Amino acid sequence: MLKCTSVFTHEIDNPEAALNEIKTQLAEKITLLKNTVGIIMCNPEFTASAVLKHVCEGLPFDTAGITTASQAVNDEAGDMILTIFVMTSDDVWFKSGITDRLNDNLYETVKNSYEKAAAGETEPLKLTLIFPPYIVTQYSGDAYVKAWNEIAPGTPLFGTLAADDTLEFNGCETIYNGVNTKDVMPFILCYGNINPRFLIATLPENTNLPLSGKVTKSKNNFVYEVNEINARMFFTKAGIPENVSAFPLMINQVGNENDSKVHVIRELFAYSEDNTAIFGGDVGEGSTIFFLNFDPESIKSSSQCEIERINTFSDVNGAVLFSCASRRMVLLGVNEDKAELQIAKNTIKQEIPFMLGYSGGEICPVINNHGTLNNRFHNYSVAILVI
Repeated sequence: MLKCTSVFTHEIDNPEAALNEIKTQLAEKITLLKNTVGIIMCNPEFTASAVLKHVCEGLPFDTAGITTASQAVNDEAGDMILTIFVMTSDDVWFKSGITDRLNDNLYETVKNSYEKAAAGETEPLKLTLIFPPYIVTQYSGDAYVKAWNEIAPGTPLFGTLAADDTLEFNGCETIYNGVNTKDVMPFILCYGNINPRFLIATLPENTNLPLSGKVTKSKNNFVYEVNEINARMFFTKAGIPENVSAFPLMINQVGNENDSKVHVIRELFAYSEDNTAIFGGDVGEGSTIFFLNFDPESIKSSSQCEIERINTFSDVNGAVLFSCASRRMVLLGVNEDKAELQIAKNTIKQEIPFMLGYSGGEICPVINNHGTLNNRFHNYSVAILVI
């Protein structure tokens, strides 16, 4: 049986006090079993403090995760906080690892790290948790999904790209056992008696706005032309501000990417010097672009709807939620940046341990029209793992 709990600390100046707070909560909430691992998230300020390293080194299990802007667990929510979602079991086991620096050969780098972590394992892999770095000018979110799909085909993939609390996303880091870096990917492999279920909250299409256009030239997450004109010119004329930092668009992808009732959403993050539009995930040539509603009410209502579904499962040991950092930015604009955190705290049953953190890009399977899971990268969404 898998058991879970969530712990936290606000202590950023005193490493020993922070570790003692975490250990005290653990002792009060859970008895660690044979196999244990932790998902860790913290405000970027913790990476400059001695607290992160001291806490991780003082725990009797591995931790993997990311920096983030804001978080919630059962007992607390806030910005300046470090949280750990702990999973422990006698019949579920975990193998964690970290890649080398991600270079031009993403697949080989990830494959080598996976094989090292999984060495000697004979049981089938049941779930992979990944925490990629936020380097969208080098790798889109889809690139990580494609690599893991080839390395561990058929295995559900869940995770989040690193995030931070800035508009520029220049302080995003991944974390593994207290070491924080910008260009490596920690991961956790889960085996044994674990039953992962997945929920995804996306934004509704804005039916008041006309069809945006067709992508006529693109490669991976770089869009060069829409309707055969320069991408920047097209999006500017469509009303998207020149200083765009995170604008969501629904993509009717060519191929089978839309073989699901869940929209494919891609964020327009920035423009390169040659006016190429840079998205968080891949946008194929021939894809059609639609506008989305991304007002505060759409964000809150979509979160509420999916978070309520967590309580409907009969055998829930815990839940991990990753919400797009851009959703927080919209809520921040109306002074409701804690709204999703409070929805989770007020909605999820107290007996269900959970962690919610903001994401630089969400990785979560969706059920396709054939009833099987497809691993997919998302933007502007809330990805939920129920275990």
